[in-house]
Amino acid sequence: MATTGYLIDTNAAIDYLGEAMPQSGLAFMDNIIDKEYNISVISRIELYAYSKLTEKDKETLDIFTGQASSLNINDEIIEKTIELRKTHKTKLPDAIIAATALVCNLALVSHNVKDFKNITGLSVIDPYSL
Repeated sequence: MATTGYLIDTNAAIDYLGEAMPQSGLAFMDNIIDKEYNISVISRIELYAYSKLTEKDKETLDIFTGQASSLNINDEIIEKTIELRKTHKTKLPDAIIAATALVCNLALVSHNVKDFKNITGLSVIDPYSL
C-alpha cells in the first residue's frame, strides 16, 4: 500500500529547523513543509522538552508545530505499538512513532533508520541520503 503523506520524526525536525542536514535533505523537507506534514504527539513532546530550549527556539517550534497536523495516540495506534514492542526491540517512543506512521499510512522521515529498519510495512526516508 502506498503511503499518503509524511510523518516527520523528532531528529529530522531538529536537523531541518537547525539547517543541519545536506542541501538535498533540506530541499526535500522544504517540499514537505510547503504542502502538508504531520508530527506525532511524541515528537511534539520531545521537541518542547529539550532543557536548553531558548525563547527563539520555542518561537520556531511554535510555527513548525502550529502548521503541522499533530497526530495523537488512539486505540489503533496503541494496539499497533503493543504489537511492535512485542516483536521488535524498539524503544517505546520510537514504537509509538512507527505505529502512528503505519496506522495513518504515512512515510516516516527520520535520520535514525536503524531504529526502524526491521519494521515490516514501514516506509522510512532518510533526508541525509537523498
